[in-house]
Amino acid sequence: MLLGYNDVNLKPMEERFNAIVSVRGDNIFLKGVREELESLEKIFKEMVYVLNTSGKLGESDVNTIIDLTQQGREIVSDDEYDNIILYTKKDVIKARTPTQISYSQSIRKNDIVFAIGPAGTGKTFLAVAFAVSALKKGIVKKIVLVRPAVEAGESLGFLPGDFREKIDPYLRPLYDALNEMLPTDQLKSYIEKNIVEIVPLAYMRGRTLHNAYVILDEAQNATSMQMKMYLTRLGPNSKAIITGDITQIDLPVRSESGLVLVQDILKNIDGVSFVYFDKKDVVRHKLVKDIIDAYEKYSDDNGNGKNKKNGNNLNKD
Repeated sequence: MLLGYNDVNLKPMEERFNAIVSVRGDNIFLKGVREELESLEKIFKEMVYVLNTSGKLGESDVNTIIDLTQQGREIVSDDEYDNIILYTKKDVIKARTPTQISYSQSIRKNDIVFAIGPAGTGKTFLAVAFAVSALKKGIVKKIVLVRPAVEAGESLGFLPGDFREKIDPYLRPLYDALNEMLPTDQLKSYIEKNIVEIVPLAYMRGRTLHNAYVILDEAQNATSMQMKMYLTRLGPNSKAIITGDITQIDLPVRSESGLVLVQDILKNIDGVSFVYFDKKDVVRHKLVKDIIDAYEKYSDDNGNGKNKKNGNNLNKD
């Protein structure tokens, strides 16, 4: 789709550049003088962007892209292109705030990344987007999405249905994210073939995950032992992303959050990165920021505030 039928989309480049463009499998090789190669690299990036956002790309589109690029008028800048995580039929998913950009860079550079901050900052959504992108590109063979089954005010035992039906409400946010990024039929096929797994944290014990993207959501509700268990499931060519909000811990009072402790335990380990979000990164409804502010003010005014690193139990969903 990028190159066109019989590579027709390469024709304008052959006519307008002296550089040699050759395609081998999924790789495009450019050979020539540096100035032309830099232009061609930008042109190919623009072509990818147009194809993925519009779903089509023709020879006339390529000529337009070449004209705009040579005039210094880019459809998408290099920085913006680097921030794109995934193309979907509905939208382009990309890092938007400075912290999200830092988060994206950390995920690309490290095998284990912790994202800590309030609800609505895109921690889980962007992590799932990276996982889907890696799956589509063949970098990994499966995605495993994990959540602790910790209730916030309502016991599992009193919910109707069998165990699968009881656990589904806890995993629903992960299904919602996947539904935004994959066609319904494709997602259903992936789940049936175990290419995409959505499981409670307790089901991770004893497993070793190879060639996988593993995401632990709501990690503030994992105990220290559960956090260690989860992190040691990682096999070759796998990546783990852990997201959570340490101001919304639903564990029993005597249980310490593994997400709180792990910040000290792994802070000096190469290949492990911690990214901290705050209310400025909230990308949900504009009222979410005001709600977070109000809860923080209430906590401070009533003497219930705790050190950020240790979290608190005041701000519940």
